[in-house]
Amino acid sequence: MHTLTEMIDFEQICLCGSFALCFYHWFSFFFVKLALTAANPVDILAHRFTVAFLAALFPLLLGWVKIGISMKDALKVLPLALFYPVMFFAFQVFGLVYTSSSEAGIIQAAIPIFTMIFAAYFLNERFTTRQFFFTVLSAAGVACIFMMKSAGTGSSDLRGAALILLSALSSAGYSVLARKMTRTFNSLELTYVTTGAGFLFFNGIAGISHMADGTLSGFFAPFTDPVFILSVLYLGVLSSFATSFLSNYALSKIEAAKISMFNHLATLVTILAGIIWLGESLEWFHFAGTGMIIAGLIGATMVRPESRRKKAKKRKIGCFNTPIFRFSLYCRAGPPCGWPRQSF
Repeated sequence: MHTLTEMIDFEQICLCGSFALCFYHWFSFFFVKLALTAANPVDILAHRFTVAFLAALFPLLLGWVKIGISMKDALKVLPLALFYPVMFFAFQVFGLVYTSSSEAGIIQAAIPIFTMIFAAYFLNERFTTRQFFFTVLSAAGVACIFMMKSAGTGSSDLRGAALILLSALSSAGYSVLARKMTRTFNSLELTYVTTGAGFLFFNGIAGISHMADGTLSGFFAPFTDPVFILSVLYLGVLSSFATSFLSNYALSKIEAAKISMFNHLATLVTILAGIIWLGESLEWFHFAGTGMIIAGLIGATMVRPESRRKKAKKRKIGCFNTPIFRFSLYCRAGPPCGWPRQSF
């Protein structure tokens, strides 16, 4: 009898999860825009990670989950939290003060390239020339869309570009370090430590800022706005805690560069949402950029049949082809007697 873990290709499931996270990623921008009507960026980050931390404590206090990590081990995970959420959000928030969101999008499109280079150097993860080419192609598609949208808006301060670049490097560093740490700690432990670190850091920064301005009493004022409450609930529970756990779990199963590639799909979701809800029009560069992103994603993540056969000595009993990747079922040591040789 074959168990579920023997039959399911978990790499493909993780890719499905990464695909779903792209939709959460776009909606996070939507709710950030709503939250900005009631609070400043630093306060939003503080409240966002407060909600995320409370969401993490809830199942822990009820005994639904158990975390067996010691304080000594938690300190070992802190460098991961330094990359994300601390440096990633800090550089991003202050970088957007000096540069436009379009230019920030162009720079952050290079995150998968940085991740691929870091993973090759620090984790010895190999990538082919084909994978690198398609990764660059996908990044170029994102850059094409943002460049054409921002044409004629003028140049930004170099400080903003530098800060956004540091934010992109922080994201790549997080993916590589998380991939390495999942060999020692489980995904839930990493998520709890990084969420707790974000809660302490951003609340500390916001508290110091309000005390310096003498506005500490207004720190919780945004919670009188129902729209703000809805926004931080989404940002804290789904966009921070839940997606952080799913991302860490995916990084424990497949290569860091392959996970980061799916961030480019968020651009396509943004375009689609703009057409449906905001009545935006499609331009030629949307089609060109979309084609480059999809072609790059398929080319960089697909696995050749001979490579898959070498990777695991398992008998394939079914294969489901999708436009993005293949979802396959396997069993050990070939099918039982009487099973026909077929694919679905």
